[in-house]
Amino acid sequence: MELAYIPSPSRGVIHLGPIPLRGYAFCIIIGVFVAVWLGNKRWVARGGKVGTVADIAVWAVPFGLVGGRLYHVITDYELYFSEGRDWVDAFKVWQGGLGIWGAIALGAVGAWIGCRRRGIPLPAWADALAPGIAFAQAIGRWGNWFNQELYGRETHLPWALHITSSTDGRVPGYYHPTFLYESLWCVGVGFLVIWADRRFKLGHGRAFALYVAAYCVGRGWIEYMRVDDAHHILGLRLNDWTAMIVFLLAVTYFVISAKKRPGREEIVEPDTDADADADASGGETDGDDSAAASEEEPKEDADAKDADAENEVDVKEDEAESAKKG
Repeated sequence: MELAYIPSPSRGVIHLGPIPLRGYAFCIIIGVFVAVWLGNKRWVARGGKVGTVADIAVWAVPFGLVGGRLYHVITDYELYFSEGRDWVDAFKVWQGGLGIWGAIALGAVGAWIGCRRRGIPLPAWADALAPGIAFAQAIGRWGNWFNQELYGRETHLPWALHITSSTDGRVPGYYHPTFLYESLWCVGVGFLVIWADRRFKLGHGRAFALYVAAYCVGRGWIEYMRVDDAHHILGLRLNDWTAMIVFLLAVTYFVISAKKRPGREEIVEPDTDADADADASGGETDGDDSAAASEEEPKEDADAKDADAENEVDVKEDEAESAKKG
């Protein structure tokens, strides 16, 4: 008899009438809100405008969800397209299955579109979002707990996860709670990025690169503990290889960026509103000057006429005096 363990929820969905409320979806949604909220605070602190992060997230989040689902379906295609499987299940995101690698990759494409529309640099925006994304992943991993999925090898540690479901090949028992390990690791990564960003004034995408590299380190050893089915290459799970490759890319970008563009961006978002106001005020000033000039022109003409009249009077007086003397 186990004295202590982490219980699994009896079910991952609650029905509010005909509406299903799924724990997995709630975790994803809460994580997105946390990422946008923290990202907005960091963006404003860097000199950006309130609301910019949310505006760009409108592009990044849908792209990220599609990318995450595509990565999962492609790498685990046998779950949806093998014999006896229903391919329609590939669209049922609420049942679990989002690959972070695809989510970040395609989410970056959506963010690039949003940043381009706002005229701001993508690396600066990514730096502001980096710790929030880590915290969002920490929250999102609890969705796996609701679905009783992505656990590790069997264990009898006090924090073992008790799996009770036997669907989809699960074997009830006590396992390493890899969802919890990854959640805690992501929290640590988020605080690491915040500390490093304050300490070293990271810029030009280096805070985001630090997040990616640190996450990959944790994902490597956590992935090694998992027992769910996965594709293997040279004895390692596919996600282990992905983590190693992405880690090397992130570190390479960090080093090259630090050499080519040291320091942090001075301006992260152009002040287009102020420029527009300046143009408007400039136009009003020009108009006033034109009006004033037009008012001065008649005055100058009148003064000239008066001067001519006075000259004519003086000439006539001189002629009259000359005639008297003669």
